[in-house]
Amino acid sequence: MQETAPPGHNLPEFAVSELAAAIRRTLEGEFGRIRVRGEITELKRYPSGHVYLALKDENAKLAAVIWKSAVPRLGLAPENGVEVIATGRLTTYADRSTYQLQIERLEYAGEGALLARIEALRRRLAAEGLFDAARKRPLPRIPRVIGIVTSPRGAVIRDILHRLADRFPREVLVWPVAVQGQGAAEQIAAAIRGFNALPEGGAIPRPDLLIVARGGGSLEDLMAFNDETVVRAAASSAIPLISAVGHETDTTLIDFAADLRAPTPTAAAELAVPVRVDLVRHLDQLRARASSAIARIVNERRLRLERAERLIPDLPTLIAAGQQRLDDRAARLDTAIGTLLATRRHALDRIAARLPHPRETIAARRAALELVSQRLQDRIGRVLAAAEARLGALAPRLDAVSYQSVLARGFALVTDQAGHAVTSARAVTPGKRLGLRFADGEARAIGEGTAARRGLPRPEPEQERLL
Repeated sequence: MQETAPPGHNLPEFAVSELAAAIRRTLEGEFGRIRVRGEITELKRYPSGHVYLALKDENAKLAAVIWKSAVPRLGLAPENGVEVIATGRLTTYADRSTYQLQIERLEYAGEGALLARIEALRRRLAAEGLFDAARKRPLPRIPRVIGIVTSPRGAVIRDILHRLADRFPREVLVWPVAVQGQGAAEQIAAAIRGFNALPEGGAIPRPDLLIVARGGGSLEDLMAFNDETVVRAAASSAIPLISAVGHETDTTLIDFAADLRAPTPTAAAELAVPVRVDLVRHLDQLRARASSAIARIVNERRLRLERAERLIPDLPTLIAAGQQRLDDRAARLDTAIGTLLATRRHALDRIAARLPHPRETIAARRAALELVSQRLQDRIGRVLAAAEARLGALAPRLDAVSYQSVLARGFALVTDQAGHAVTSARAVTPGKRLGLRFADGEARAIGEGTAARRGLPRPEPEQERLL
């Protein structure tokens, strides 16, 4: 700033940088660290690691920046459309003559903003099918190893271990994680994936069941279990998973992705294993019922066998009665055979008296055969004579139409070398070999002269047809 004003003026004169620095000192001195409530908009992340955004309400918009060094300590990941309370310092950006808020920490602006963000994420994940009932896996009846993802300190892990020891002691693996604050969601998701990555039969046993647990708290305290990374890790877990976050009235997104939701961590332990004493008692009851049933069946079978034994007659008596019947049948059989033979002989004698002698039968059949033979010879003679007469009547007619009779009248049949009849002079070329067939034999000839012209058809001579 110049110390003297030009003549006629009493206003001080500032350089642009001087004015910008004065405004900056005024803003920073007047406001210092402040908290600003607004909706995030125009969010941009640059390769340098800095984040630029704006906070707006219904009447104004404030530019803001998050330096790379402040990003890990923000408390939440900024997103467009989320209403937050930003804590930072108000300063100016002289290059553009603007003022902006340098944000050091972000928090959700009340439960309404948090619930709206959670509901939007729930709908999006539900649309992807992450919460479908078909994805749920049944819990093992008695898991061999149980994996627990929770804080290593606090009442939650003690309650779970105590409840498991009371009900049915099992081998337990604890993956310690932070359950709230910066980085908690990443640790929880990594723990779920880590348990699933353990090989079967490895040095560290692979759990048969997972429990993700946390005690009660405010909505902000439970936000790690509403994180998309945690929800996707729970949905993709190949090991059945029980979520036990907060109290019975608390609901987080991991509850929708888990295979089973427990209202409290203690209830999760109760759902994970049955009561060993109850199982032993139940087995004893089953054993007693099975023994009683077997004894009852054996007694019933013994009674049935005894009743059947009383109905069976004495074996020696049965044998003696059978032997007696056999002796009686043998005696009757001896008498019956003689009687049967006599009866059959008498019947045969009666039949033989009525039968004629074979010689008489043969003589009668021979006479009948001679009579039939004589009649057959007479019939054949008559048939042959009639056929001979018809044949004699047809012979002159056959001679009349035969070409042999035509040849006998002086005609000849002309054929080519293949034996085909030649019926036209045009078919005869000079030097062509021909065959001539007469009534009394055959002769050979060679064609001479010129071939017939292919002009008007020559009139055919009137003569009798050979065929």
